[in-house]
Amino acid sequence: MNPDLIEKVTKLIVEKLQSGLEPESKPISEKERHDTPVKFWDHTSNSKPQNTYQPAITEPSEKEKDNVELIPFGDYGVTNQKNDSIDRVVLTSSRLDNPSNPEELEELMTKTPARIGVGRAGLRPKTDTWLKFRFDHAAAVDAVYGDVKEELLNRLGLFKVNTRVTDKEVYIRRPDYGRKLSDEAKQTISEKCRKAPTVQIIVSDGLSSSSVDENVEDVYLSLQQSLQSLGLDTGTPFFIEKGRVAVMDDVGELLQPKVVVLLIGERPGLVSAESLSAYLCYRPRIGTIEADRMVISNIHKGGIPPVEAGAYIGSVIQKILKYEASGVSLVQKES
Repeated sequence: MNPDLIEKVTKLIVEKLQSGLEPESKPISEKERHDTPVKFWDHTSNSKPQNTYQPAITEPSEKEKDNVELIPFGDYGVTNQKNDSIDRVVLTSSRLDNPSNPEELEELMTKTPARIGVGRAGLRPKTDTWLKFRFDHAAAVDAVYGDVKEELLNRLGLFKVNTRVTDKEVYIRRPDYGRKLSDEAKQTISEKCRKAPTVQIIVSDGLSSSSVDENVEDVYLSLQQSLQSLGLDTGTPFFIEKGRVAVMDDVGELLQPKVVVLLIGERPGLVSAESLSAYLCYRPRIGTIEADRMVISNIHKGGIPPVEAGAYIGSVIQKILKYEASGVSLVQKES
């Protein structure tokens, strides 16, 4: 969804609410509107980690005490110079009225970005809470329907292939199509990739293109450095558009690697729309069961730091090669 369109629509809604609540007040200037923003929690890489979320307490003015509480509005944020995305910031105006234990509630709210202690207006959520929910939902939709930036793929030297999916709607309705490479993809991979490497790294947008844009470069470079320090050779990396986890089975059949690592976007939620997962499997082939796969999930700035995740994946690969197993089989052999 277009952030500019969201901003325009939301401004109109808030201005209507303000004019209805204060019919005799003078119009709010553009400068005043931008000086007192409604803030949104950041989905992007510049956001604070979840465990440092700090809800703000603002004192209402004398005019606001005499009238119904207003919702000041301003910019969503500023343009991020690194990736030209719109920064989201923390929503601060929703608060639970007269909590029975304000100190305990305050402590809970500092530990999570979840929607707790926001209160209600009659039988419905407060307006700013509802606007934030809509904003978070729009970010999740954008993550699913967006495309990974070509600039990123070129920078990492990843060529692109496709699954049997023709468009996003088919991808969502038919997960089985995303688990199979197209005939053209199989031919391209066979021509460009080195056969029988120890480790084969592949990247896919999955259900969140945003997660790949924000995190995969740090994970990929850190993982490469980790594998190099361990003396493990890697195959030719590439990008699979509209892929599902089990697409690694087709890759295993074609290239015969010992370990396949798939970096793929997770299904977005209303807290983070850019979480990345790393799926690993020992000698994946057609018919591999899910119990033989293992996953390192929640890789993003507010979860597992991407650079740290890349280094950790390297150590897990070393363990997989040592025991020649992954998933449940690896746990059984370790114990």
